Amino acid sequence: MGPDLPTDDDARRAGDTAARLDEEILGGPRRYTLSDLVQGTGLSQEFIENYWRWLGLPVTHPAEVGFTDADMRALREIGELVDAERLDEQAQMTLIRSLGHTTDRLALWQVEAFVEHLSRRDGLDDVSARLAAIDRMPDLTSQLSHQLEHAWRRQLAALTGRLATEFGGARRGTQEVHDDELPLPRAVGFADIVSFTKRTAGLGSQELSEFVQLFESRARDVITEAGGRVVKTIGDAVLFVADDVTTGAEVALGLAAPHASEPEIPVRVGFVWGRVLSRFGDVFGSDVNLASRITELAEPAAVLVDPHTASLLASSSRYALTAQPAQEVQGIGEITPVRLQRAYTGA
Repeated sequence: MGPDLPTDDDARRAGDTAARLDEEILGGPRRYTLSDLVQGTGLSQEFIENYWRWLGLPVTHPAEVGFTDADMRALREIGELVDAERLDEQAQMTLIRSLGHTTDRLALWQVEAFVEHLSRRDGLDDVSARLAAIDRMPDLTSQLSHQLEHAWRRQLAALTGRLATEFGGARRGTQEVHDDELPLPRAVGFADIVSFTKRTAGLGSQELSEFVQLFESRARDVITEAGGRVVKTIGDAVLFVADDVTTGAEVALGLAAPHASEPEIPVRVGFVWGRVLSRFGDVFGSDVNLASRITELAEPAAVLVDPHTASLLASSSRYALTAQPAQEVQGIGEITPVRLQRAYTGA
């Protein structure tokens, strides 16, 4: 016999549960229509519809009751910000999409963390763990939101501090800008798990989750401790940046080094010193592409750089640099990668 089909009572109970969770998490009932928001905020319907779409949330029908008091306040505040800073539509879209993109991923990440935790702690199957996790969310909302604000303030302080240090000595309008040059000098690199598909074939969901989490956690710890920053993780790879070439080298060597106390996850690393454009929480430019291609050429537990980056590191007695055979790389041409290692300091 096949699985039991859901009954009308099942659907009603699920709907009641969803409505209860919705009201508790949002901090109040949905009591306003889109038209009510227009009237209550003084903002145009077009702006409000754009706001919800940029957040990544569905735009409701003007007559549908779908908004809360908190929604009304948030829209008034963003409207005041737009007016005070005279933000054009491009800036509005970028700011609001940054919130939607980040919090969408964050909410999923945090719920999945509790799903895994409850599955391990209580021995629950995946469905039961998910039901238990979502039932816990209303009680955790306040604590998680406070942690989010605290973390954001700390990250904003760290970012503004770095930018003030990097650019604070330059007077406005005195920096020469070249049209063909991207604005930020950075070490940019990738760490990539070797043979990821082969190594994870046949793993169950729990084992795969633990494998990926171990790699990402280890990579983030190494990058942060060496003074670099994680830009993003891309499946089986992590993209990092650093503000100087030596820090980039320390990050790269740390990522490639084996960890004796943990299961082996062979990693290959490539990085270059170049210039990037920072937008949307990501970095762009030909040097990012070059770093990616160099990483693909590296052997397990090895770090490769390009000749320009090698020349910047050559004056340091801390590193050994070994030119590798020239290789033709699609989209870039011929490059001569250079292997970066720590210099042998023994007697």
